[in-house]
Amino acid sequence: MPRVYVVGSLNIDSVVEVERHPLPGETLMGGDVATFFGGKGANQAVAAAAAGAEVFFIGRVGDDSGGHDYIARLTERGIDAAGVTVTTGSTTGHAMIALDARAENTIIVSPGANARLALADLGPLEAMQPGDVLLAPLESGLDVIAEAARIARSRGARVVLNLAPFAELPAEVLAFADPVVVNEHEAQQLEQSGATPPSLLVTLGAAGSSWGSIEVQAARVEHVVDTTGAGDSYCGTLAAGLAAGMDAHAAMQAASDAAGRAVSWVGAQQD
Repeated sequence: MPRVYVVGSLNIDSVVEVERHPLPGETLMGGDVATFFGGKGANQAVAAAAAGAEVFFIGRVGDDSGGHDYIARLTERGIDAAGVTVTTGSTTGHAMIALDARAENTIIVSPGANARLALADLGPLEAMQPGDVLLAPLESGLDVIAEAARIARSRGARVVLNLAPFAELPAEVLAFADPVVVNEHEAQQLEQSGATPPSLLVTLGAAGSSWGSIEVQAARVEHVVDTTGAGDSYCGTLAAGLAAGMDAHAAMQAASDAAGRAVSWVGAQQD
């Protein structure tokens, strides 16, 4: 079975529906608050597991009900959560999400225990082998992500970095990744930073995705409910496909199809 190691965040998401997003200083009335499991790292891990990969997760939760519930959820999804540390004195990460009538969202994240992820937590990566894939978004400390990439590379594993939310990583770390995954906005920020990863995959929403000379059309979606987890579904499915030995086009197509399905439910992860 293909193996994917994910280093990343776990958040509890609170979602409120609004007609439109507020202007600065403006108060709007919204709908009821709905609570979901989220965090880019965990979202991508769940997507990779759904795509058939054996998934190992490295992250941190708080010593609270949300954290313990999250570990149980990952285990129920078949994800190895032995690398998830319960952090005393810290809360589980929390994201506040406003979802408007056009299914567009704005998100504010309080990292909580995610900010405590440390180099010492990366021990499970020493078990990586050639053919395995490391998948890492950037909601964790950049020093930890950089070291995770170095360890994976030293073990002969493939590195997939998702620069979301965007942050600058050392050029040598970006060079480890095959590919670096960004959306259109992150691609602009990457260009403005002067960085030029040798392997870059850009997701373009409804326009599909491109990886070098390879282009894949987006899945056709009749009714968009919530775009929150689409990018994470793409990344997790892509990593699973690459770990399974798919070529770039096939892995991108599977990822695009998964992203299309992900916008059909509210919340980042399907229950």
